[in-house]
Amino acid sequence: MKRNLNEIDYQENTEELAKFAKALGHPTRIAILKRLENESCCFTGDLVDELPLAQSTISQHLKELKKAGLIQGELKPPKIKYCIHPENWSRAKQLFEELFKNENNSENLKC
Repeated sequence: MKRNLNEIDYQENTEELAKFAKALGHPTRIAILKRLENESCCFTGDLVDELPLAQSTISQHLKELKKAGLIQGELKPPKIKYCIHPENWSRAKQLFEELFKNENNSENLKC
């Protein structure tokens, strides 16, 4: 079955949005992103000092955010410096804005 371009865009956009939403699905990841958005970069140790979690737990959350493409890490031996991935962060914001901006949707939600 042949799919048209709109169907392909729809599938790619929704899959991309779902990937970002999954990464944002934990309060610690949101806290990490807020910290990184307010500062240019930080090291894992900075987050360990700030958040009441073990280093291994924070590393796991950083791994998930990196896997989703929302952050990037740069090896600065013996540490890793993390920062927001600017293009993907902008893309995530764009996709969430498109999801929530459709004013007609709120009219359709009334029962």
